[in-house]
Order: sequence, then structure tokens, then C-alpha cells
Amino acid sequence: MTISKVAKSADVNPATVRYYERRGLLAPSRRRASGYRDYDDGHVRQIRFIKRAQELGFTLREIEELLALRLDPGADCGAVRQQATDKLADIEQRLRDLEGMCRVLRALVAACGGQGSTDACPILGAMET
Repeated sequence: MTISKVAKSADVNPATVRYYERRGLLAPSRRRASGYRDYDDGHVRQIRFIKRAQELGFTLREIEELLALRLDPGADCGAVRQQATDKLADIEQRLRDLEGMCRVLRALVAACGGQGSTDACPILGAMET
């Protein structure tokens, strides 16, 4: 199938398919004499894998590693589990960071009456210190 067909089947833009190719995450089965790339259903599954992994927070570099593990018949599931565990720890840390930011912003919003000069604004003052 053509790049536009594989993109449509995987629910992505053709530019996304080309980008994945440039990054080495995807390779067409072959090129036709006309120069058009040729794809199959396996490519659709691979693109969906990449998109789902991105939705779970994995970077393209991490996805490249996961794809390599997926394609390696000798790879151990423990390596995949370790990557998922590492990603989970990273996400949990980011959540803690975001929760801290929320606490600070809540306190700043509560301290600001929303009236008067910006010179006396506690929110702006806190950002300067």
C-alpha cells in the first residue's frame, strides 16, 4: 500500500510516516520502480505501536529500543519490564513535581486579591524572588 494508505489505516499523517522513516523507526517493504514506497499491514501495526507507546510517555528513542526488543527473538521480557518500570518512575516524579507546582500556585492565587497595582501583586512578587 502507498504512504497515504498506510497513514490513513494507522490514523496518522503521511508526514508522520516519513518522519518515523527518517528516525529509523519504520522502513518500507520496498520501493516501486516509480519511487513510491510500499507498505503492508505489519507497518500499520508498527505505526500504531509507536503512537500507543508515545501516548504512554515513551520518547522516540525509547520506542526505538522497545521495537528492537520486539523484533529480537532472543530478547527477554524483563528488559521490556525494566523500561516500563523506568518510565513509570519518571512519570511519577513528574507528577510529584506538578503537584508541588499546584500547591504553590494555589497559595499564590489565594494570597492575591486580584485588585490594585501589579507592583504589589503577590504572584508577580513571588516570581521575582
